[in-house]
Amino acid sequence: MPITRWDPMQELRAMTRQMERAFSPLWGTPRTLLEPSPLATTDWPAVDIYEDKEELIFRVEAPGMEQKDVEAVIEDSTLTVRGERSLYREDKKENYQRMESTYGTFSRSFSLPSTIDRDKIRAQMHNGVLEVHIPKREGAKGKAIPISG
Repeated sequence: MPITRWDPMQELRAMTRQMERAFSPLWGTPRTLLEPSPLATTDWPAVDIYEDKEELIFRVEAPGMEQKDVEAVIEDSTLTVRGERSLYREDKKENYQRMESTYGTFSRSFSLPSTIDRDKIRAQMHNGVLEVHIPKREGAKGKAIPISG
């Protein structure tokens, strides 16, 4: 049996669809406001991890967020990126017809290899993208071994 991610809103959406079908003759075409957003079934913010010979690079997509809204911490062999994205308008949620953007606090943690150089880690944020550069130690970058014949 495959493992699937549990979605706590699944039963509510199913019940909402049943209610909309039951009342659709009164309203016409049903309008579903509780459909899951593209991010509802994935971790957010989205993180891309790239590795080359020199370093690991974590790219955290945080649109609408600034440097003060995000923090990156390394403890032992774990990188944790946490922060909070606030609703950008002062309107109450009740005024929205549909909200697909994700708001609130987040925390993403990633295990790091023992080959990193903790003293040279750097991070920068530009246009809502946080990049954390984690260099590898000199001996961990690999070395070609000549083969004699």
